[in-house]
Amino acid sequence: MISIFITSFIVGGLICVVGQLLFDVAKLTPAHTLCILVVAGSVLDGFGLYEPFIDFAGAGATIPITSFGNSLTHGAMAEAEKHGFIGVLTGMFEVTSSGISSAILFGFIAALIFKSKGKI
Repeated sequence: MISIFITSFIVGGLICVVGQLLFDVAKLTPAHTLCILVVAGSVLDGFGLYEPFIDFAGAGATIPITSFGNSLTHGAMAEAEKHGFIGVLTGMFEVTSSGISSAILFGFIAALIFKSKGKI
């Protein structure tokens, strides 16, 4: 069981290292880095490589933002098989709706609780 935790920690850490290198070496913005990592997860799932990666790394592969791209593609492909082109659009949101809804809700609550430090 300890080896599962260590593997997850190392894989998740390596994904974070890639993100940090994109910040520091490539001088990309957080938005660009986020998009690259989401697209990377999506492309890996499109080629059928992300599921074996999850089987190997567990939470180290499901917690980082690359997993969001995996979920979008996985949902779109599953629904496209059932409903055709319209399934591509509905499948993405069906699988990720709870995560998107949570982000909106908690962002709204944080905006109500904390004072903005923006310029007036």
